[in-house]
Amino acid sequence: MIVVRNIFQLKFGKAKEAKELWKEGRMINSSAQKQPYRLLFDAVGDSYTMVFEITYDSLSQFESSMQNDMGTLEWKNWYAKFVPLCRSGKREIFTIHEENK
Repeated sequence: MIVVRNIFQLKFGKAKEAKELWKEGRMINSSAQKQPYRLLFDAVGDSYTMVFEITYDSLSQFESSMQNDMGTLEWKNWYAKFVPLCRSGKREIFTIHEENK
Protein backbone atom coordinates (compact mmCIF):
# COMPACT_ATOMS: atom_id res chain seq x y z
CA MET A 1 0.00 0.00 0.00
CA ILE A 2 1.06 3.57 -0.59
CA VAL A 3 0.15 6.99 0.78
CA VAL A 4 0.14 9.95 -1.60
CA ARG A 5 0.39 13.44 -0.11
CA ASN A 6 -0.42 16.38 -2.35
CA ILE A 7 0.90 19.41 -0.47
CA PHE A 8 -0.21 22.89 -1.46
CA GLN A 9 1.16 26.17 -0.12
CA LEU A 10 -1.85 28.43 -0.41
CA LYS A 11 -1.63 32.16 -0.93
CA PHE A 12 -2.15 34.32 2.16
CA GLY A 13 -5.81 34.33 3.20
CA LYS A 14 -6.93 31.68 0.68
CA ALA A 15 -7.46 28.72 3.05
CA LYS A 16 -11.20 29.29 3.48
CA GLU A 17 -11.69 29.58 -0.28
CA ALA A 18 -9.62 26.42 -0.85
CA LYS A 19 -11.73 24.49 1.69
CA GLU A 20 -14.93 25.51 -0.09
CA LEU A 21 -13.52 24.67 -3.51
CA TRP A 22 -12.40 21.27 -2.22
CA LYS A 23 -16.04 20.36 -1.53
CA GLU A 24 -16.65 20.73 -5.26
CA GLY A 25 -13.40 18.99 -6.20
CA ARG A 26 -14.00 15.85 -4.16
CA MET A 27 -17.18 15.19 -6.13
CA ILE A 28 -15.14 15.21 -9.36
CA ASN A 29 -12.27 13.10 -8.01
CA SER A 30 -13.36 9.47 -8.27
CA SER A 31 -10.49 8.39 -6.00
CA ALA A 32 -11.80 10.59 -3.17
CA GLN A 33 -15.10 8.76 -3.48
CA LYS A 34 -13.53 5.27 -3.39
CA GLN A 35 -10.32 5.48 -1.36
CA PRO A 36 -9.69 6.54 2.24
CA TYR A 37 -8.39 10.11 2.31
CA ARG A 38 -7.72 13.02 4.64
CA LEU A 39 -7.74 16.75 4.02
CA LEU A 40 -5.31 18.47 6.38
CA PHE A 41 -4.56 22.11 7.17
CA ASP A 42 -1.59 23.42 9.14
CA ALA A 43 -1.84 23.90 12.89
CA VAL A 44 1.79 25.00 13.26
CA GLY A 45 4.64 25.40 10.80
CA ASP A 46 4.27 26.92 7.35
CA SER A 47 1.05 28.92 7.28
CA TYR A 48 -1.68 28.24 4.73
CA THR A 49 -0.62 24.65 4.04
CA MET A 50 -3.26 22.27 2.68
CA VAL A 51 -2.56 18.55 2.31
CA PHE A 52 -4.70 16.04 0.43
CA GLU A 53 -3.55 12.62 1.66
CA ILE A 54 -4.94 9.47 0.06
CA THR A 55 -4.15 5.75 0.29
CA TYR A 56 -3.92 3.35 -2.65
CA ASP A 57 -3.29 -0.38 -2.87
CA SER A 58 -0.43 0.14 -5.33
CA LEU A 59 1.46 2.68 -7.40
CA SER A 60 -0.29 1.35 -10.52
CA GLN A 61 -3.70 2.03 -8.94
CA PHE A 62 -2.57 5.60 -8.22
CA GLU A 63 -1.33 6.07 -11.79
CA SER A 64 -4.60 4.72 -13.19
CA SER A 65 -6.68 7.05 -11.00
CA MET A 66 -4.55 10.01 -12.12
CA GLN A 67 -5.24 9.22 -15.77
CA ASN A 68 -8.97 8.72 -15.16
CA ASP A 69 -9.54 11.82 -13.01
CA MET A 70 -7.13 14.37 -14.43
CA GLY A 71 -8.05 13.59 -18.02
CA THR A 72 -11.61 14.85 -17.69
CA LEU A 73 -12.74 18.30 -18.76
CA GLU A 74 -14.63 18.63 -15.48
CA TRP A 75 -11.42 18.13 -13.48
CA LYS A 76 -9.43 20.50 -15.69
CA ASN A 77 -12.06 23.23 -15.20
CA TRP A 78 -12.02 22.70 -11.42
CA TYR A 79 -8.21 22.74 -11.31
CA ALA A 80 -8.14 26.01 -13.25
CA LYS A 81 -10.08 27.56 -10.33
CA PHE A 82 -7.84 25.96 -7.69
CA VAL A 83 -4.42 26.89 -9.12
CA PRO A 84 -4.80 30.68 -8.54
CA LEU A 85 -5.21 29.97 -4.80
CA CYS A 86 -1.76 28.33 -4.59
CA ARG A 87 1.78 29.64 -4.29
CA SER A 88 3.31 26.19 -4.84
CA GLY A 89 2.70 22.48 -4.52
CA LYS A 90 4.48 19.17 -4.32
CA ARG A 91 3.66 15.48 -4.11
CA GLU A 92 5.14 12.91 -1.75
CA ILE A 93 4.57 9.17 -2.12
CA PHE A 94 5.33 6.73 0.70
CA THR A 95 5.04 2.97 1.05
CA ILE A 96 3.19 1.90 4.18
CA HIS A 97 5.47 -0.26 6.26
CA GLU A 98 3.20 -0.64 9.28
CA GLU A 99 -0.20 0.71 10.27
CA ASN A 100 -2.16 0.53 13.51
CA LYS A 101 -5.86 1.28 13.12
